[in-house]
Amino acid sequence: MATFKTRLSKISKSNGKVILANDYDLSTRNLESKTIENIKKLHPFLSGIKLNFHLLLPLGTKEITRINNISHRYGLQTIADIKLNDIGNTNKITTEHLWNFGFDAVIINPIMGLESLKNLVKSAHKNNKGIITLCHMSAPEAKLSYDMEIKIRKKQRLYQLFLDWALAAKVDGIVVGATFPEIIKYCSKNVGKKLNIFSPGVGTQGGSAHEVMSAGTDYLIVGRTILNDKNPISIAKELRLQSLTKK
Repeated sequence: MATFKTRLSKISKSNGKVILANDYDLSTRNLESKTIENIKKLHPFLSGIKLNFHLLLPLGTKEITRINNISHRYGLQTIADIKLNDIGNTNKITTEHLWNFGFDAVIINPIMGLESLKNLVKSAHKNNKGIITLCHMSAPEAKLSYDMEIKIRKKQRLYQLFLDWALAAKVDGIVVGATFPEIIKYCSKNVGKKLNIFSPGVGTQGGSAHEVMSAGTDYLIVGRTILNDKNPISIAKELRLQSLTKK
């Protein structure tokens, strides 16, 4: 079986590099059916679908597994966005459950430490699953934490340390918000083709798809910009085209 990174790359060659953040709020009913409807309607313009923690909690094992199975039927990769960060044993058990549900990758918080991160990556790769780590988030207040200056062996920003750890642990990708294109450029320059850059925050949060793809983003993570539009297919089509912008 191919690796997560390879599977994602394969589908992106035909469908583009947009990952749908299927993240509804509490007012939304019929989460499972809406999610499946989105997959069936939008899959030609997507390479994957991301399900956030707050979407997973109201759903049961059968519903989550069904969503993953249908996603795979259309060739999409599925990502559990739970910002996992705990002790090694908890991380291992949590990811084992996610793999059993059918997920292809999980987004984690590298604050757990480099050794724990390495162990998690090693365990995931044995199952041909992917690990994506936070590097810098898209919300404006992210600057208060991810831009903090720290000193371990040298002075650097927290996001720079997270990038160093991502490379050392050989993760499959990092999350860098589309609202911080200069940080995307920095990360892209340092990672080359060693890992993928996933950028949320396009559209609703102010990020430009064209700008971040040019800066070095590999995959756009887009939610409300597509989900809340009167014509989500049209928006998904346009974002697909922008995601194929040459770097």
